[in-house]
Amino acid sequence: MKRAAALALFCSAVYAASNLTVERIALHQFEDGPLLDASYEFLPGETAYFSCRLTGYRIQTLDDGRQDAKLSWRMEVRDPMGALLEEPAQGRIDAELFPEDTNWLPKFLKSFVVPPFAISGEYRISVRVRDEIAGGEVSSELKFRVKGHALDPTTAVGDALTARNIVFLSGEDDTLGTRSAVYHPGGVVWARMDVSGYKFGENNSFSISFGMALENADGKQLFSQPDAGTEAHESFYPQRYTTGTLTLNLDKNAPAGAYTLVVTVRDKIGGQTYEARAPFQVQ
Repeated sequence: MKRAAALALFCSAVYAASNLTVERIALHQFEDGPLLDASYEFLPGETAYFSCRLTGYRIQTLDDGRQDAKLSWRMEVRDPMGALLEEPAQGRIDAELFPEDTNWLPKFLKSFVVPPFAISGEYRISVRVRDEIAGGEVSSELKFRVKGHALDPTTAVGDALTARNIVFLSGEDDTLGTRSAVYHPGGVVWARMDVSGYKFGENNSFSISFGMALENADGKQLFSQPDAGTEAHESFYPQRYTTGTLTLNLDKNAPAGAYTLVVTVRDKIGGQTYEARAPFQVQ
């Protein structure tokens, strides 16, 4: 993976009364690390390290001959839908300059974490810096990409409650899922799915519940559990999908054949209901 070239930079015009300019804006895998290439994709839960270096600032000479520079900055990170990943960050650069500082460039650093349930797509970092001495401002924007969980974008951000990517697992620690979805009498059926499209309450809270039923090949219901699990959470960044896992204990005398796991998902805040059906075999 190439790391040498800096990520794409977009600067707005500098206001009059200041030559303040963003000399460099970049992302790194660790503090003061190499600049990341524009093709780099962050993963959910990964920490990103941001840096912004400035030039063209005004120097102020005090009565006692000392010189200083004063700048303030504000930074926002937003996802492809415009939602903030965290509260906007802000800070100041107050620096006393000495004769040997002729080539000094002010810089500010900020790290942030890509949310664990971040969606895939293009994200944006916007910064606005003000030269407190000259009174001018400059703004800049940096784009970067996140490779989230493999979820259909229309499902991840849709308006209607849905459950997708239903996979059967071989056990609790299985992260990939089984190809055959074959179980044995007396065994445990594990099923995992992605749920999205639920409505949010205050503080980006959501609350969903799961019900499940078992049908045989003739469509006859053999078992039902209306309250098989719940998932509720609230966060600053809206968690647009969640992963639910259900377990079904098979009777030791269960006949071999085709079965269907019927999952009912209920959105407690939005009042929506969705039913998903997934076939498996008992041998």
